[in-house]
Amino acid sequence: MTAPKLAITDSDPSSTAADAVVVGTVQGPDGLALAAGSEAVNAAFDGALLDVLDAVGASGKADEVVTVPTLGKLAARAVLAVGLGKPAEDGSVTEEQVRRASGAAARALAGRKRAVTTLSTLHLGPAVEGTVLGAYAFTAYKSNKGDGPVARVDLVAPAEGTIRAHRATLKASTAIAEAVTATRDLVNTPPNDLFPASFAERAAALAKAEGLEVEVLDEKALRKQGFGGILGVGGGSSRPPRLVRITYRGPKAGKKVALVGKGITFDTGGISIKPAAGMDEMTSDMGGAAAVIATVVLAAKLKYPLEVTAWAPMAENMPSGTAYRPGDVLTMYGGKTVEVLNTDAEGRLILSDAIVRACEDGPDYLIETSTLTGAQVVSLGKRTAGVMGTDEFRDRVAALGRAVGEQAWAMPLPDELRGDLDSKVADIANVAGHRFGGMLAAGVFLREFVAEGVTWAHIDVAGPSFHTGAPYGYTTKGGTGVPVRTLAAVLADIAANG
Repeated sequence: MTAPKLAITDSDPSSTAADAVVVGTVQGPDGLALAAGSEAVNAAFDGALLDVLDAVGASGKADEVVTVPTLGKLAARAVLAVGLGKPAEDGSVTEEQVRRASGAAARALAGRKRAVTTLSTLHLGPAVEGTVLGAYAFTAYKSNKGDGPVARVDLVAPAEGTIRAHRATLKASTAIAEAVTATRDLVNTPPNDLFPASFAERAAALAKAEGLEVEVLDEKALRKQGFGGILGVGGGSSRPPRLVRITYRGPKAGKKVALVGKGITFDTGGISIKPAAGMDEMTSDMGGAAAVIATVVLAAKLKYPLEVTAWAPMAENMPSGTAYRPGDVLTMYGGKTVEVLNTDAEGRLILSDAIVRACEDGPDYLIETSTLTGAQVVSLGKRTAGVMGTDEFRDRVAALGRAVGEQAWAMPLPDELRGDLDSKVADIANVAGHRFGGMLAAGVFLREFVAEGVTWAHIDVAGPSFHTGAPYGYTTKGGTGVPVRTLAAVLADIAANG
């Protein structure tokens, strides 16, 4: 996609020539109110902007967009008032409210040449992220691509801080948003064009553009090194599996972080085939791999003082005469054996291979993310990720996710569920014999493959990584890019605090 060109300005927004000037509205205790940052625009309306917006039915509710002409009162042709929702008791608005409002505004500005936004005076970084993400559209396969995103957005500088500092925030926040859109692009690419080999090629190209180390294991190398889980899952497809490793070594690198992401480029369920309804959404089953690839590239762009390695096992889960079967026993990388009771529980098999291999490099932290279980959606809905793992780190990851607007909730790994994964013929079975606690049982399974002493977290994004409904805030239809911003926040926190 083509993203808007963003720039910081300290000019009066009422005197900036543009197609539209964006202001925020809130649902105040006494009704509709203007958000901070809109003072100059309101003054140009002789203090009557609120009356004008109220007359056309503006309420200030979240994601509401109301446009009114300026009739020559401003240099801009129109005022675009976007709702922030209800403020806190002290009248402040949150970063996520600004991010969502900026996304809604960017979507409404499609096709315009230039806009200036005052939302950036509230929270600059979130305004940048929301603008880039809200303007996103995946049109690669459409003959009629419609209106492109707004060409340029000037962000009014916050009163506090220097222009130099604001430009640094703009650069960092733009990089984060571009990592999210890169993930969205990969998730939205149809599976006839994104399969293990082509996915590996695209990942390698993204990494090499930043000068990162890349290793791609093909099916022969996987077989030679004993990656039984990846080979088992990918054995039913004519398009063989891959394992991609991308390494970034930052300046004065401190902690070592391993990122592991599930890369099932299409999931039919294999022999345990899925119902036809909704199977098209399984093009998104590689969202975890896309996220970790984009995140390690982001770490290089932002020069985190860390060593970050992304591991992306890639396979297509298909039914055929060469597919693995319920009842098969796979020997995983590292030697542990797994009885396959359901071939639709395939993600944990490729992830386990990658987790064991990642642990051999001795990371201080390991973060794995995947569209792992339908049980996540049942438990937490389509917008909240489930986070499991080492207790303290699990809580840290979940809190950081919520802080950046990616809903996440810490979940337990009950020891009693381990017994439900016992196998009569192998070390462990890939599913329990019941439906209860399916998300947690998958986490317990993965825990079996994490090396002792490695602090780790598993983020199940089965629901949050793909949005099937109408756009809202900065979330567009299709791939969402979750949990890239969570991963970026965790890396930044580790870089700062160990």
